[in-house]
Amino acid sequence: MDEGQGVGRWTAIALVALLTLLALSAMYWPRPQPITEIIAKVLAPTGPRVKVWLSTADRSLRLAEQADVVADGHDAGTRASDVVIDLDRKYQTMTGFGAALTDSSAWLVRNKLNPLQRAALLRELFGPPPGLNFNMLRISIGASDFSLQHYTLDDMPAGQVDPDLQHFNIAVAERDVIPMLHDILAIQPGVRIIASAWSAPAWMKTSANVIGGTLFEQYEPTYANYLVRFVDAFRSDGIPIFALTVQNEPDFEPLTYPGMNLPVDARARIIGKYLGPALAGRKPGIAILGWDHNWDESNQPLGVLADPDARRYVAGIAWHCYRGDPTAQTTVHRAFPKKDVYLTECSGGDWPSARNGELLLFARNIIMGAISNWARGVVYWNLALDENHGPHAGGCDECKGVVTIDSATGSISRNDEYYAFAHFSRFVLPGAARVKSGNTNAGIHEVAFQNLPDQGRHDGSVVLVAVNGNTTTNRLSVKQGSLRFQYDLPASSVATFVWSPAAASAPAPAASSAR
Repeated sequence: MDEGQGVGRWTAIALVALLTLLALSAMYWPRPQPITEIIAKVLAPTGPRVKVWLSTADRSLRLAEQADVVADGHDAGTRASDVVIDLDRKYQTMTGFGAALTDSSAWLVRNKLNPLQRAALLRELFGPPPGLNFNMLRISIGASDFSLQHYTLDDMPAGQVDPDLQHFNIAVAERDVIPMLHDILAIQPGVRIIASAWSAPAWMKTSANVIGGTLFEQYEPTYANYLVRFVDAFRSDGIPIFALTVQNEPDFEPLTYPGMNLPVDARARIIGKYLGPALAGRKPGIAILGWDHNWDESNQPLGVLADPDARRYVAGIAWHCYRGDPTAQTTVHRAFPKKDVYLTECSGGDWPSARNGELLLFARNIIMGAISNWARGVVYWNLALDENHGPHAGGCDECKGVVTIDSATGSISRNDEYYAFAHFSRFVLPGAARVKSGNTNAGIHEVAFQNLPDQGRHDGSVVLVAVNGNTTTNRLSVKQGSLRFQYDLPASSVATFVWSPAAASAPAPAASSAR
């Protein structure tokens, strides 16, 4: 080896050593930060963080996550706040949110979406956050107006009867509804299914037709058995039924789709003498929900609950939103505080009043209104409809689904109702408790919840949903325990705030009878 080669080798070794030293120094002795970075860190606000998601009625923001709000974690004395949340005052616990899997919705999703589109949509609607986390469904026992045909589960030729239900079958449901339910259960195994009948078989009715009429009293026990057969048939197919209602909208006789009038005394007899005893003792149990109609007739559910035999078996009252207002739920709750409350149907649509959208209507008037009046669950009408508001056989010709599916391309549009529900369903988890939340800010409506701690996945987070119905931005100030924060809520908007509680709650007292 000559002298040049030796020098070159030692030069290379030295260079490698130097590079190694520089790498180690970068790891263990990082370069000094610029003074501007140091100042920014010193001046940056510190404190508990509040997560924010925002939607606006003009659709410029749709469940858009915003920058965190930094809260003051120390009580700032007597400074007033618009919303004061008291975690020690708990009301009802939440079952969940969802929509109706009508025959039309099931057919549309199964026949107008390819397998990849269908799987993606169902994960989006029923999967955990960032999915909508829907965990409630409503289905019809036989046809509703959102079916492709009129039928019941025991249709007979004109003039013939089937009192022993020998011809009972669920063949129509097996085409689309039951396969869809299996797909949904694979994503959301705990989904709660509420089943409602629109009509008894025609041979049981005074009209001899699935449209109109009422049930012959002699067939009341047969009709109860018909409902039990439905539960058994679906359970044998792996579909658990959470709750039943005896009759959809029993004080209304539609002219173009299945329905029947079923007065208070008939409903009380069916529940108290036949259906209730037939379902009693089943494991898991099946809840019987009364009424299943509008807010404007609280005397109707009260009439059934006044019957001691029926009252024994009625677990709660189901409500619709189309007439009256949700305070009717509180009227019945105060009379029978141990009975649950559910909003089981409400539809948006392309009618004139919806010209400016339905985000605020559904977030504030429907979902928030129902929950503030004791509802444990809120269920929208159709899960999905097409661009022509269908398919349907009679009934509403302007109704909208949670989503609209283009029947030609399979493209999906998410409607205002989708985002109104998402502000609740993604953040308010099953088992969460509604908590007291006073509000003094004009034009702002709100409701607050606390989620249950769940094996480290969340720590009893607090959820506040607020709606600004004003046409200007409003500064909202919130206090919960020693935690305070402010937020400029844009005009005509819905916001969901989520944070860890500032202080541990005491054990929950018994539910109060007033908000």
